[in-house]
Amino acid sequence: MANILFVVWRESVEALLVIGILYAWLRTSGLHEGMKYLWGGVAAGLALAAALAGAMMALESVLPEGSIEYFQLAMVLIASGLIVQMVFWMRMHGRTLKKELEGEMSEAAEKANWWGLLVVVMLAVAREGSEAVVFLYGLGLGTGNAGQTALAAGLGLALAFLTFWLLQQGGKIFSWKLFFRVTEIMLLLLAASMLINGVERMIGLDWIPGLVDPLWNTSALLDDSTRFGGVVGALTGYRAQPALTMVLVYVAFWVAVIYALKRVKPKLAPAKPAAAVTDAVAQSGR
Repeated sequence: MANILFVVWRESVEALLVIGILYAWLRTSGLHEGMKYLWGGVAAGLALAAALAGAMMALESVLPEGSIEYFQLAMVLIASGLIVQMVFWMRMHGRTLKKELEGEMSEAAEKANWWGLLVVVMLAVAREGSEAVVFLYGLGLGTGNAGQTALAAGLGLALAFLTFWLLQQGGKIFSWKLFFRVTEIMLLLLAASMLINGVERMIGLDWIPGLVDPLWNTSALLDDSTRFGGVVGALTGYRAQPALTMVLVYVAFWVAVIYALKRVKPKLAPAKPAAAVTDAVAQSGR
Protein backbone atom coordinates (compact mmCIF):
# COMPACT_ATOMS: atom_id res chain seq x y z
CA MET A 1 0.00 0.00 0.00
CA ALA A 2 3.06 2.28 0.05
CA ASN A 3 2.47 3.21 -3.58
CA ILE A 4 -1.14 4.24 -2.84
CA LEU A 5 0.04 6.38 0.10
CA PHE A 6 2.63 8.05 -2.13
CA VAL A 7 0.19 8.81 -4.95
CA VAL A 8 -2.46 10.26 -2.60
CA TRP A 9 0.23 12.29 -0.80
CA ARG A 10 1.79 13.74 -3.97
CA GLU A 11 -1.49 14.54 -5.73
CA SER A 12 -3.01 16.04 -2.58
CA VAL A 13 -0.02 18.34 -2.08
CA GLU A 14 -0.36 19.59 -5.65
CA ALA A 15 -4.08 20.21 -5.17
CA LEU A 16 -3.40 22.02 -1.88
CA LEU A 17 -0.77 24.12 -3.64
CA VAL A 18 -3.31 25.31 -6.22
CA ILE A 19 -5.96 25.98 -3.57
CA GLY A 20 -3.43 27.73 -1.32
CA ILE A 21 -2.24 30.04 -4.11
CA LEU A 22 -5.77 31.08 -5.03
CA TYR A 23 -6.92 31.44 -1.41
CA ALA A 24 -3.95 33.66 -0.54
CA TRP A 25 -4.48 35.78 -3.65
CA LEU A 26 -8.15 36.39 -2.83
CA ARG A 27 -7.32 37.34 0.75
CA THR A 28 -4.48 39.73 -0.10
CA SER A 29 -6.53 41.31 -2.91
CA GLY A 30 -9.52 41.85 -0.62
CA LEU A 31 -11.76 39.89 -2.97
CA HIS A 32 -13.73 38.12 -0.24
CA GLU A 33 -16.71 37.65 -2.53
CA GLY A 34 -14.66 35.17 -4.55
CA MET A 35 -14.16 32.83 -1.58
CA LYS A 36 -17.46 31.03 -2.06
CA TYR A 37 -16.63 30.48 -5.72
CA LEU A 38 -13.19 29.18 -4.74
CA TRP A 39 -14.66 26.57 -2.41
CA GLY A 40 -17.44 25.86 -4.90
CA GLY A 41 -14.78 25.15 -7.52
CA VAL A 42 -12.96 22.85 -5.09
CA ALA A 43 -16.17 20.92 -4.39
CA ALA A 44 -17.01 20.71 -8.10
CA GLY A 45 -13.50 19.50 -8.94
CA LEU A 46 -13.67 16.78 -6.29
CA ALA A 47 -17.12 15.79 -7.58
CA LEU A 48 -15.75 15.42 -11.11
CA ALA A 49 -12.90 13.23 -9.87
CA ALA A 50 -15.36 11.11 -7.87
CA ALA A 51 -17.60 10.82 -10.94
CA LEU A 52 -14.64 9.56 -12.97
CA ALA A 53 -13.87 6.96 -10.29
CA GLY A 54 -17.49 5.83 -10.29
CA ALA A 55 -17.58 5.64 -14.08
CA MET A 56 -14.44 3.52 -14.18
CA MET A 57 -15.76 1.11 -11.56
CA ALA A 58 -19.14 0.93 -13.33
CA LEU A 59 -17.46 0.26 -16.67
CA GLU A 60 -15.38 -2.53 -15.16
CA SER A 61 -18.50 -4.14 -13.67
CA VAL A 62 -20.31 -4.33 -17.05
CA LEU A 63 -17.36 -5.50 -19.13
CA PRO A 64 -17.35 -9.17 -20.20
CA GLU A 65 -15.19 -11.29 -17.91
CA GLY A 66 -12.47 -11.80 -20.51
CA SER A 67 -12.28 -8.07 -21.27
CA ILE A 68 -11.56 -6.89 -17.72
CA GLU A 69 -7.91 -7.91 -17.93
CA TYR A 70 -7.52 -5.91 -21.16
CA PHE A 71 -9.19 -2.89 -19.57
CA GLN A 72 -6.90 -3.09 -16.55
CA LEU A 73 -3.86 -3.43 -18.81
CA ALA A 74 -4.93 -0.33 -20.74
CA MET A 75 -5.39 1.64 -17.50
CA VAL A 76 -1.92 0.61 -16.25
CA LEU A 77 -0.30 1.88 -19.45
CA ILE A 78 -2.41 5.06 -19.48
CA ALA A 79 -1.52 5.75 -15.84
CA SER A 80 2.19 5.30 -16.63
CA GLY A 81 1.94 7.74 -19.53
CA LEU A 82 -0.01 10.28 -17.47
CA ILE A 83 2.59 10.22 -14.70
CA VAL A 84 5.35 10.97 -17.19
CA GLN A 85 3.23 13.73 -18.75
CA MET A 86 2.59 15.24 -15.31
CA VAL A 87 6.31 15.29 -14.49
CA PHE A 88 7.09 17.09 -17.73
CA TRP A 89 4.19 19.51 -17.25
CA MET A 90 5.40 20.44 -13.76
CA ARG A 91 8.97 20.76 -15.03
CA MET A 92 7.75 23.30 -17.63
CA HIS A 93 5.14 25.16 -15.57
CA GLY A 94 6.34 24.79 -11.98
CA ARG A 95 8.11 28.16 -11.89
CA THR A 96 5.18 30.05 -13.38
CA LEU A 97 2.24 28.15 -11.89
CA LYS A 98 1.58 30.79 -9.23
CA LYS A 99 1.63 33.70 -11.70
CA GLU A 100 -0.44 31.81 -14.26
CA LEU A 101 -3.15 31.05 -11.71
CA GLU A 102 -3.10 34.59 -10.36
CA GLY A 103 -3.29 35.94 -13.92
CA GLU A 104 -6.40 33.90 -14.65
CA MET A 105 -7.89 35.01 -11.34
CA SER A 106 -7.12 38.67 -12.07
CA GLU A 107 -8.81 38.45 -15.45
CA ALA A 108 -11.90 36.79 -13.96
CA ALA A 109 -12.10 39.29 -11.09
CA GLU A 110 -11.56 42.29 -13.35
CA LYS A 111 -14.53 41.20 -15.46
CA ALA A 112 -16.52 40.28 -12.32
CA ASN A 113 -16.71 36.81 -13.85
CA TRP A 114 -16.84 34.80 -10.65
CA TRP A 115 -18.25 31.76 -12.45
CA GLY A 116 -15.14 31.83 -14.60
CA LEU A 117 -13.12 31.75 -11.39
CA LEU A 118 -15.11 28.72 -10.23
CA VAL A 119 -14.36 26.93 -13.51
CA VAL A 120 -10.62 27.68 -13.22
CA VAL A 121 -10.55 26.21 -9.70
CA MET A 122 -12.77 23.27 -10.66
CA LEU A 123 -10.53 22.29 -13.58
CA ALA A 124 -7.35 22.67 -11.51
CA VAL A 125 -8.67 20.46 -8.70
CA ALA A 126 -10.35 18.00 -11.08
CA ARG A 127 -7.05 17.58 -12.93
CA GLU A 128 -5.24 16.51 -9.79
CA GLY A 129 -8.15 14.37 -8.58
CA SER A 130 -8.68 12.60 -11.90
CA GLU A 131 -4.96 11.89 -12.19
CA ALA A 132 -5.03 10.35 -8.73
CA VAL A 133 -8.03 8.19 -9.70
CA VAL A 134 -6.31 6.88 -12.84
CA PHE A 135 -3.02 6.30 -11.01
CA LEU A 136 -4.71 4.45 -8.15
CA TYR A 137 -6.70 2.30 -10.54
CA GLY A 138 -3.51 1.52 -12.43
CA LEU A 139 -1.97 0.46 -9.12
CA GLY A 140 -4.81 -2.02 -8.63
CA LEU A 141 -6.93 -0.03 -6.17
CA GLY A 142 -9.86 -2.36 -6.43
CA THR A 143 -7.89 -5.57 -5.98
CA GLY A 144 -6.50 -5.01 -2.48
CA ASN A 145 -7.94 -4.99 1.00
CA ALA A 146 -10.45 -2.12 1.27
CA GLY A 147 -9.46 -1.33 4.86
CA GLN A 148 -5.74 -1.16 4.06
CA THR A 149 -6.45 0.94 0.98
CA ALA A 150 -8.56 3.41 2.98
CA LEU A 151 -5.87 3.58 5.66
CA ALA A 152 -3.12 4.24 3.10
CA ALA A 153 -5.23 6.93 1.41
CA GLY A 154 -6.04 8.56 4.76
CA LEU A 155 -2.40 8.57 5.81
CA GLY A 156 -1.42 10.00 2.42
CA LEU A 157 -3.93 12.83 2.80
CA ALA A 158 -2.81 13.59 6.37
CA LEU A 159 0.82 13.55 5.26
CA ALA A 160 -0.08 15.92 2.42
CA PHE A 161 -1.52 18.51 4.86
CA LEU A 162 1.58 18.20 7.05
CA THR A 163 3.89 18.52 4.03
CA PHE A 164 1.99 21.56 2.74
CA TRP A 165 2.25 23.24 6.14
CA LEU A 166 6.00 22.57 6.29
CA LEU A 167 6.49 23.90 2.78
CA GLN A 168 4.63 27.08 3.72
CA GLN A 169 7.21 27.84 6.39
CA GLY A 170 9.32 29.59 3.78
CA GLY A 171 12.00 26.96 3.23
CA LYS A 172 13.00 26.80 6.90
CA ILE A 173 12.73 23.00 6.84
CA PHE A 174 12.67 22.08 3.15
CA SER A 175 11.70 23.88 -0.04
CA TRP A 176 9.21 23.43 -2.85
CA LYS A 177 12.14 22.95 -5.22
CA LEU A 178 13.47 20.04 -3.18
CA PHE A 179 9.96 18.57 -2.80
CA PHE A 180 9.29 18.58 -6.53
CA ARG A 181 12.75 17.27 -7.39
CA VAL A 182 12.51 14.29 -5.00
CA THR A 183 8.91 13.43 -5.86
CA GLU A 184 9.66 13.84 -9.56
CA ILE A 185 12.19 11.01 -9.31
CA MET A 186 9.75 8.89 -7.27
CA LEU A 187 6.97 9.49 -9.80
CA LEU A 188 9.18 8.45 -12.71
CA LEU A 189 10.13 5.29 -10.83
CA LEU A 190 6.43 4.62 -10.30
CA ALA A 191 5.71 5.25 -14.00
CA ALA A 192 8.48 2.79 -14.92
CA SER A 193 6.97 0.27 -12.50
CA MET A 194 3.54 0.59 -14.12
CA LEU A 195 5.06 0.25 -17.58
CA ILE A 196 6.88 -2.93 -16.54
CA ASN A 197 3.63 -4.21 -15.01
CA GLY A 198 1.94 -3.66 -18.37
CA VAL A 199 4.75 -5.36 -20.29
CA GLU A 200 4.63 -8.29 -17.87
CA ARG A 201 0.89 -8.64 -18.49
CA MET A 202 1.38 -8.51 -22.27
CA ILE A 203 4.01 -11.25 -22.06
CA GLY A 204 1.56 -13.30 -19.99
CA LEU A 205 -1.11 -12.79 -22.67
CA ASP A 206 1.39 -13.87 -25.37
CA TRP A 207 1.06 -10.48 -27.09
CA ILE A 208 4.81 -9.94 -27.05
CA PRO A 209 7.68 -12.42 -26.54
CA GLY A 210 9.69 -12.51 -23.35
CA LEU A 211 12.80 -13.37 -25.45
CA VAL A 212 14.89 -14.77 -22.56
CA ASP A 213 12.69 -15.53 -19.56
CA PRO A 214 14.07 -15.26 -16.96
CA LEU A 215 17.17 -13.30 -17.87
CA TRP A 216 18.55 -13.64 -14.31
CA ASN A 217 17.44 -14.55 -10.80
CA THR A 218 18.26 -12.23 -7.88
CA SER A 219 15.73 -13.74 -5.46
CA ALA A 220 18.55 -14.59 -3.06
CA LEU A 221 19.33 -10.87 -2.75
CA LEU A 222 15.79 -9.46 -2.89
CA ASP A 223 12.72 -11.55 -3.61
CA ASP A 224 9.90 -9.44 -5.05
CA SER A 225 7.36 -11.98 -3.75
CA THR A 226 8.13 -10.95 -0.15
CA ARG A 227 6.44 -7.98 1.55
CA PHE A 228 9.49 -5.71 1.38
CA GLY A 229 10.49 -6.90 -2.09
CA GLY A 230 6.92 -6.35 -3.27
CA VAL A 231 6.97 -2.74 -2.05
CA VAL A 232 10.29 -2.14 -3.84
CA GLY A 233 8.90 -3.76 -6.97
CA ALA A 234 5.68 -1.71 -6.87
CA LEU A 235 7.57 1.56 -6.44
CA THR A 236 10.45 0.93 -8.87
CA GLY A 237 9.54 -1.89 -11.26
CA TYR A 238 12.12 -4.28 -9.78
CA ARG A 239 11.71 -7.94 -10.69
CA ALA A 240 13.88 -10.71 -9.26
CA GLN A 241 13.38 -12.82 -12.39
CA PRO A 242 12.71 -10.45 -15.30
CA ALA A 243 12.33 -11.36 -18.94
CA LEU A 244 14.76 -9.78 -21.38
CA THR A 245 11.90 -7.81 -22.96
CA MET A 246 11.11 -6.20 -19.60
CA VAL A 247 14.75 -5.21 -19.09
CA LEU A 248 14.98 -3.71 -22.58
CA VAL A 249 11.76 -1.72 -22.06
CA TYR A 250 12.93 -0.50 -18.64
CA VAL A 251 16.27 0.70 -20.02
CA ALA A 252 14.60 2.32 -23.04
CA PHE A 253 12.14 4.13 -20.73
CA TRP A 254 14.90 5.74 -18.68
CA VAL A 255 17.03 6.63 -21.70
CA ALA A 256 14.05 8.34 -23.35
CA VAL A 257 12.92 10.14 -20.17
CA ILE A 258 16.38 11.42 -19.23
CA TYR A 259 17.02 12.60 -22.79
CA ALA A 260 13.65 14.38 -22.94
CA LEU A 261 14.06 16.00 -19.51
CA LYS A 262 17.37 17.51 -20.57
CA ARG A 263 15.62 19.13 -23.53
CA VAL A 264 12.72 20.58 -21.53
CA LYS A 265 12.84 24.35 -21.21
CA PRO A 266 10.84 25.75 -18.26
CA LYS A 267 8.46 28.56 -19.12
CA LEU A 268 9.61 32.03 -18.21
CA ALA A 269 7.57 33.89 -15.62
CA PRO A 270 5.14 36.37 -17.20
CA ALA A 271 5.57 40.06 -16.55
CA LYS A 272 3.91 41.39 -13.43
CA PRO A 273 0.61 43.20 -14.03
CA ALA A 274 0.66 46.97 -13.91
CA ALA A 275 -0.06 48.53 -10.54
CA ALA A 276 -3.13 50.26 -11.94
CA VAL A 277 -4.65 46.99 -13.03
CA THR A 278 -3.89 45.41 -9.66
CA ASP A 279 -5.53 48.33 -7.85
CA ALA A 280 -8.58 48.13 -10.10
CA VAL A 281 -8.94 44.42 -9.38
CA ALA A 282 -8.66 45.01 -5.63
CA GLN A 283 -11.26 47.79 -5.79
CA SER A 284 -13.72 45.58 -7.69
CA GLY A 285 -14.15 43.35 -4.65
CA ARG A 286 -14.78 46.16 -2.19
